[in-house]
Amino acid sequence: MIPVQSAGTERRNPVDGRALRDVCGNFATGVTVITSGEKDDAGGTTVNSFTSVSLDPPLVLICLHQNSRLLPVVQSSGGFVVNFLTQQQERVAWAFAGRDSARIEEVPHHRSDAGLPVLSEALAFLDCRLINEYDGGDHTILLGEVVELGAPAAEEEPLIFFQGAMRELDSDLDSAADDAAAA
Repeated sequence: MIPVQSAGTERRNPVDGRALRDVCGNFATGVTVITSGEKDDAGGTTVNSFTSVSLDPPLVLICLHQNSRLLPVVQSSGGFVVNFLTQQQERVAWAFAGRDSARIEEVPHHRSDAGLPVLSEALAFLDCRLINEYDGGDHTILLGEVVELGAPAAEEEPLIFFQGAMRELDSDLDSAADDAAAA
């Protein structure tokens, strides 16, 4: 159990970062790999900090750590692709999650109309033109306008992240149903 913490009104004692991470880990998210760059400069990184912002205009945002190896690639290319992963792509998620990340050439991919790498086996993708950047503490918030999209594997189950672990939505729901029936 994580004890209740409060920064108080004077904000002298900020909430502990690890506790914040643990509490936010109770919010299930989809798993994405953000890709960007051209040819030899292409790269990717696993993130779960993605959200749809607006339908008109079509805007989404992602957050990248300020020390992310992908941040300067996105800034240089002027865009990024959000690849939503299927539950069969857990290895891909972990491969792009580490400091010594996988290389784009190591996974099946193709190029979007804008020339950015798209993971070919992803559940869905959004190709985004970088619109703006905002300071987000130790992260940079990147706002992108969706210029191309697709859902080639929409019939597949998504990969989700919950309480610090990659999970499969359907098997976790089946387990929960079994647990509830047994109770």
